[in-house]
Amino acid sequence: MEKMSYRKLIDGDIPPWVMRFIKDTGRGINAFDMIRDKEKILLSVSGGKDSLAMALALSLRRKWLPIDYTMKAVMIDWIEHPVDKAFIPLLKRYFSDLDIDFEIKKENQFPAGFKNAFNCYLCSRNRRRILFETARSEGFRLIAMGHHLDDLTETTMMNLFFRAEFATMNPVQEFFNGKLYVIRPMILVREQVTKRLEELYDLPVIKPVCPYDGTNIRANLKPIVKELCTMNKLVREHVYNAHDFSDCVIRREKIVNQST
Repeated sequence: MEKMSYRKLIDGDIPPWVMRFIKDTGRGINAFDMIRDKEKILLSVSGGKDSLAMALALSLRRKWLPIDYTMKAVMIDWIEHPVDKAFIPLLKRYFSDLDIDFEIKKENQFPAGFKNAFNCYLCSRNRRRILFETARSEGFRLIAMGHHLDDLTETTMMNLFFRAEFATMNPVQEFFNGKLYVIRPMILVREQVTKRLEELYDLPVIKPVCPYDGTNIRANLKPIVKELCTMNKLVREHVYNAHDFSDCVIRREKIVNQST
């Protein structure tokens, strides 16, 4: 089946299920007061379906909100595992169509400080360091990541089963005493929605270049979550509701006081 152009969504031809996706993203944003008027958001973009879907939702909902916010998307292109060059112009056009600035940063995936060690945690930490440095140098306080409800569920299981902790990724996560926040606008969205977007629309989704893609613990947990959902379709939502996110707030007032 030929995919539809994502430009149909930008032009306002939005089917009900896509509108629900955008509204569910908005529910997550509003539940934790993630984005306010005139704020600047740095989007962490991998080129995968989730980060591209997040950018789409944030761009489309901005059109009918009574507030405005500025976004810039940053994609880290690992020198050791580079992105297919054929996708670069497609990604640039995609973010241009969404009215989002876009930058590709070529970085080393294996810094000298790793001492030849490498795993998913170290890779994630390296990516986060680059994003934090970019945010600090360019004046961003909010970094948006494309994690969804399935990611939260899988992270909970990883921590519970392998670290004996009932913990997960937070919808809003504070760093450096409130100077920087990671926000996850799609925290209430199921992964099946971003998969459907990828299947039906011509989003310029890049095939993962991670050497551990499909073999890491998170990938192995996905079929377990799917099996659990055959017994109760609200498994993901129950895991979410079992956590206490009451402290997930952005302390905007403190920053204002510090600057006066």
